[in-house]
Amino acid sequence: MERKIVSTEKAPKAVGPYSQAVRAGDLIFAAGQAAIDPATGKLVEGDVAAQTRQVLNNLSAVLKAAGSSLAQVVKTTVFLTDMGDFAAMNRIYAEFFPTDPPARSTVEVAELPLGALVEIEAVAIRG
Repeated sequence: MERKIVSTEKAPKAVGPYSQAVRAGDLIFAAGQAAIDPATGKLVEGDVAAQTRQVLNNLSAVLKAAGSSLAQVVKTTVFLTDMGDFAAMNRIYAEFFPTDPPARSTVEVAELPLGALVEIEAVAIRG
């Protein structure tokens, strides 16, 4: 099975030794995206809703570069620093996955890189 590194300037650069995504055959494993504006390299200001929107825009850009899309996502994992933000995150998430949403896990974590409130990773299929 072929393994290919995926990278795009339309999403934030990796802030460590990892790839934005890896394509293995027809599966795409997208690294967790934080709410970093790819133009500035800085975390977007605002609440968890604003950050979730940026996260999903970043994730969409990575998947597009890999030959996929949010519509092809089969599984996401959402990391929140405060489970009290779940409803606000969920409202924005539902805008990006309006029908037939992927399987999802949501967990609360003590902290995320750069002080982010939310991070989302995904597994998608190509096509």
